[in-house]
Amino acid sequence: MALPRILLRLEGLALFAAALAVYLDRDYGLVLAAILFLAPDLSFAAYAASPRVGAYAYDALHTTVGPLALGAAGVLAGERTAIELALIWAGHVGMDRALGYGLKYPTAFKDTHLQRV
Repeated sequence: MALPRILLRLEGLALFAAALAVYLDRDYGLVLAAILFLAPDLSFAAYAASPRVGAYAYDALHTTVGPLALGAAGVLAGERTAIELALIWAGHVGMDRALGYGLKYPTAFKDTHLQRV
C-alpha cells in the first residue's frame, strides 16, 4: 500500500478517534449516536438515479465540510444538538476513510479517491 493511502487512512482514524473522544467527554447519549452513525450512508439510494447523482449525494455527506460547518455553528451558537450531530457525522466520515472508503467519482460507485473498492 502506498504511503499517501496509508496516511489518508490514518487521518480518517484520527478523525474518528477525536470525534468519539469529544463525544464521550461531553457525555452525549450513545443511543442517538448508534441510531445516526450510519445515516450518511442513506445517500447510496441516489445511485438509483445514476452514478453521477449518486456520487454527488454520497460526496456531499462524506466530506468533512458539512460536519465542520455544523460543529462550528453549534459552538458559536451554544447549540448542543448541532455539536452532537456534527461529532457523529465527523466520526462517520473518519471511520469510512479509515476503512478505505473514499469520495466517489461520477463514473462508478467503486471509483474513489482512495482506491477502487
